[in-house]
Amino acid sequence: GDVIHRMLTATQYVAPLMANFNPSYSRNSTVQYLDNGTVFVVQWDKVYLQGKEDMGSFTFQAALHSSGRIVFGYKEIPVPVLQISATQHPVKAGLSDAFMILNPSPDVPESRRRTIYEYHRVELDTSKITNMSAVEFTPLPTCLQHQSCEMCVTSELTFNCSWCHVLQR
Repeated sequence: GDVIHRMLTATQYVAPLMANFNPSYSRNSTVQYLDNGTVFVVQWDKVYLQGKEDMGSFTFQAALHSSGRIVFGYKEIPVPVLQISATQHPVKAGLSDAFMILNPSPDVPESRRRTIYEYHRVELDTSKITNMSAVEFTPLPTCLQHQSCEMCVTSELTFNCSWCHVLQR
């Protein structure tokens, strides 16, 4: 994609295993998804690394639950992830989020400068990614989980939270 796309994908991702995969290498390679309303699952099945097909195929998945829980499952990881080259494509595993702001450019008033702010990243130790392993992320409690004023104001959260009667949250 364009520069903006590349910058955002470097800072906004849910990546069980990001590498230079080539799903079109084999007829048996697929990337499939399932959404049943409570969980959204993406599975990379028998995918190969571009130019390194002799390493073997990888099978893994990411499951995003409506509760906020995220599970990465690894069925087939034929080589240690640390041995995957990052020359052609970054090799990452984890979560990252960011946002973009369009600021007026001081030099050209009618143009805007894009600034991306990465505010949170969780990187997995890729040496732990092996056959038949999994990683589970569970969300921390927030104000938004409370369904009533009483639950909100009596919660044990460590940040300043208050109930909004207009929004009912």
